[in-house]
Amino acid sequence: MVAAPDTSTRGSVVNTSALLSPSSTTPGTFTSVPTPSFTSTHVRDRTRKGNAEGSRRTPVRRTPSRRAAAPLATAALLLCGPLAAAPAHAADQPGGSTDAVKPPARMSTVGGKRLGRPGTQVDPKAGAPALPKELSGKSWVVADAESGDVLAAHNAHWQLPPASTLKMLFADTLLPKMPKTKTHKVQLSDLDGMGEGSSLVGVKENYTYSVHDLWLGVFLRSGNDAVHVLAAMNGGVPATVKEMQAHAEYLNARDTHVVTPDGYDEKGQVSSAYDLTLFARSGLQKADFREYCSTATAQFPGTFEKDKKGKKTRSSFGIQNTNRLLTGLGVEPYKGIAGVKNGNTTNAGATFTGVAQRGNRVLLVTVMNPQEKEVNEVYKETARLFDWGFKAADSVNPIGTLVRPGAAGANHPSAGGKEDHKHAQASVSTDSGGSGGVWTAVGITGGSLVLLGALAFGVHRRWPLPELVRRRSRD
Repeated sequence: MVAAPDTSTRGSVVNTSALLSPSSTTPGTFTSVPTPSFTSTHVRDRTRKGNAEGSRRTPVRRTPSRRAAAPLATAALLLCGPLAAAPAHAADQPGGSTDAVKPPARMSTVGGKRLGRPGTQVDPKAGAPALPKELSGKSWVVADAESGDVLAAHNAHWQLPPASTLKMLFADTLLPKMPKTKTHKVQLSDLDGMGEGSSLVGVKENYTYSVHDLWLGVFLRSGNDAVHVLAAMNGGVPATVKEMQAHAEYLNARDTHVVTPDGYDEKGQVSSAYDLTLFARSGLQKADFREYCSTATAQFPGTFEKDKKGKKTRSSFGIQNTNRLLTGLGVEPYKGIAGVKNGNTTNAGATFTGVAQRGNRVLLVTVMNPQEKEVNEVYKETARLFDWGFKAADSVNPIGTLVRPGAAGANHPSAGGKEDHKHAQASVSTDSGGSGGVWTAVGITGGSLVLLGALAFGVHRRWPLPELVRRRSRD
């Protein structure tokens, strides 16, 4: 998934050696080769239409019920200069009134009353830095990832199409269910139903992949083919969508309605900047989630080829994360960035949720659908909000909170005042419902990881993200 067509980076050479995450699963030399188009003609003819995100776009047969954009003619995708595919188009607009130019006058107040108000919400103390002027996102949120304090927001609960940022919910729901060593031989039916112009990592039917391979395809290339195979392994798309919706409700992400597991534009599929931030915060509690979303480059299994002696060996090809604040393609890599997920579809525009650390402060920023249509605008606005958040974190009063999962999180008092906010942050859910299992509080003390019980957590009022960006910090 990419933010926009970016001709400025085509053919450019990027030094990726410094971008390779220590968590990458591909030690040694990174092989830069063209990404093959693996999806068969049969699969292409059966895919549904809509939007494009990410690596390679799949040409498909058109149907009269929808209009579709002609696929972008792509050259071979190289690690050093990936071609950014433009989003395809869809006639059906999801979400009904949510696609209006103006946000609703009344929105959800989950996390605090001010979060339900339209427009920008911030409560600066004396001497606090002003918010950046160059912000055009329809909706955005800046929050402390550990305490849950929402430092500032703009239309936080506006229900909008989420694009592939919805894959954060997909991953948070399914990651605990499948060991990464599990393998699966892909059937043609596993790849059925992908939208026209879908971003693909290059999954091929009748080939075997590990769960680890598939998650790399989901996080790095936003591959809808990898999503559909994982969904098939989970009992199918309908069952997976149902589980994702249930997990969203468990996380108290009440703005979210799931229709597809991959975030592809579909009528009625919506989320919000607030909910996407909840998904990221929940996912980042999982070591595998942190590993995948912070990996810049990796190798993905290819086809079997014969060597000079006639022996068949399986090749691999390089893939690179489409998160440009992580890789630095077209924009400056952001200091301390460690994920999380980007997206781009016709109806959603560009969307992005990122997490970064400076010193002991970890922030989450979500930006949805910037109205300024410059290349990489979603990343530029995210970086501006990160910069502001790190400067302003101690000089603003929180205007809300990222609620915790389960009933305890849903029923906490509104985070309008300091006492209410303090009480809300002290609440801890011990529910084990949903795919996330029991929530364990992990504290960071003096740079070391300390497991804390619920009582200690209530005192510290933190939800730290262990091993998040300390390995990537460039401070």
